[in-house]
Amino acid sequence: MLAQYDPAIVFLSYVISVLGSFAALQLVTAIPVAATRAQRRTAIVSAGAALGLGAIWSMHFVGMLALKTDMKMAYDVWGTLVSLAVAVAACTVGMAICGSGRFSIDRLLPASVFMGAGVAGMHYFGMASMLMPAEVSYNLNIILISIIIAVVASFAALWMAFNMQGNGRKFLSALVMGVAVCGMHYTGMTAASYRMTGVMPQSGWAGAVSQTSVEIFAGFVALCVLVLAIGVARWHRSRPQLAS
Repeated sequence: MLAQYDPAIVFLSYVISVLGSFAALQLVTAIPVAATRAQRRTAIVSAGAALGLGAIWSMHFVGMLALKTDMKMAYDVWGTLVSLAVAVAACTVGMAICGSGRFSIDRLLPASVFMGAGVAGMHYFGMASMLMPAEVSYNLNIILISIIIAVVASFAALWMAFNMQGNGRKFLSALVMGVAVCGMHYTGMTAASYRMTGVMPQSGWAGAVSQTSVEIFAGFVALCVLVLAIGVARWHRSRPQLAS
């Protein structure tokens, strides 16, 4: 199988990861100042969804578009939705562990392991949802490296989310997080080897969608997350008394 990466789309996937990370960092600011338990839960879910959907899930599928091959490809709908749910759930639980009380290293370490495992799980669920006339095998050593990168990235993301203040520092943190997420993704991609079979596998009960449709949807999700982040940033600037 002939395969190569389009540098422009690789860069786009990085930009999407940065924007998603920045959105999550904006939303995290609402967690420590939440006045009620319901507000805290809403802030945690919002931040987890922004990180899971924008920085990780959308980046993954746009990154998949960067892989140019000479074979037909589609995605199983059920597997794709599972990968989305795994990304959001893992990031939300990580935010909940760190944001449910006083921030500490004792909370950060288990949250990072849980979230990193979830991020890696999202990647490989997303890979498993691919429908193509080829069999995929994986190098377990590279898979392990990709999981370690995901855990380290999660540690950095959670630490920065709860410790960095100001839009400039948040954006710098988002740049670092984007490197980590993309590093995990493209490392995970190198773990896969393909053997052409010439037979397109059947999709599950939910059917299949084209590669282009999934990646357009991923781009749309990333745009929505960015708009949300801008809205939250403006809301905080308009209500400085709540940030004190």
